[in-house]
Formats: sequence, C-alpha cells, structure tokens
Amino acid sequence: MKTVVIYKSKTGFTKKYAEWISAELSADIYCASRVTTNMLSVYDCVIYGGGLYVVGINGVKLITQNVDKLKGKKVIVFATGMSPAREEAVSEVISRNFTLEQQKIIQFFYLRGGFDYRKLNPFDKILMTLLKVSIKWKKMMKKELISDEIGILEVFDKPADYTRRAKINELVEYVTS
Repeated sequence: MKTVVIYKSKTGFTKKYAEWISAELSADIYCASRVTTNMLSVYDCVIYGGGLYVVGINGVKLITQNVDKLKGKKVIVFATGMSPAREEAVSEVISRNFTLEQQKIIQFFYLRGGFDYRKLNPFDKILMTLLKVSIKWKKMMKKELISDEIGILEVFDKPADYTRRAKINELVEYVTS
C-alpha cells in the first residue's frame, strides 16, 4: 500500500510524530505547504497531522475540502496537543473538525505533543500570554482551575515534550490492518 504522511507543524511536535510514522510505514512525507490535491491521487493511504489550536486542527482543510477525492483510500488524521487525551475532548475535536459524513471516511487519532513558548510565532505568543494572564486572574480570584489550566501554568515558562514514539503504534496498526 502506497502511503503518504503530510503534516503542518508550528513548534515541531507534529513533525516529530509525522517523521516517526513515515519511518515506521516506509511512507513518503511532506510538509503540507508542499502538497497539492493532485499529488494525493497516487496514494492508497493518506495520513495528515496537525497541531490543535482551540480544538481546531491546523491545516486539516487540505483533507476535509478534498474528502470526495479521497474516497476509497485509507484516510487518517492525527492531531497533537499539550493536554492528555480525554474522551470528551477527543470527541469535541472530531465533531468540530469533521462532518458526520467525513467521520465515516476519516479515522482520527490524538497524539500528545507538548508546549514550547519560544517556538511560537509572535501572534501565538500574544494569544498564549493573554491566556496565561486570564488563568492567573482566575486563580487570584480564588476560582477553581481545571486541569488544562493548571497544566498551562506549569509548562508556560519551560518547554514540555510529551511525545513518545510508542504513541504511534495504534495508528500504525490501523494502517497495516
């Protein structure tokens, strides 16, 4: 089965998973900015990876806007994020990024990535700083923080890498089954 791994990565965590998946499956690998929809036609299996930003998968429109051209292929999307995988959060990501029809075609996987403020672009740094300030304000007001908010405060000033090569095993098994 001819397989391609396509990724869009802002801070490197998605790229790391894409490289591991590509190596494991002996698949071609491309940064999403170098992919055209015509390129996808030669592959039996298309794997797309992007980071999560407020439950949106970075660049996933490459897949969702071309899902009709991908029918009959194995189509996999993986997303990386800082938070641990929780069933309700993964369900929200799926429902916000894919229509019910697309969910029948696309198999989704969540792979925990990490956080490195230094690697963010200026706009994302501003957004994350505003988020940090709002969480600290909530804490000062003695309001209870959720686990994701606590996690953001813990890793904001020091890089955190939660990637593990073993996390790709389920995805790889799905492709090879």
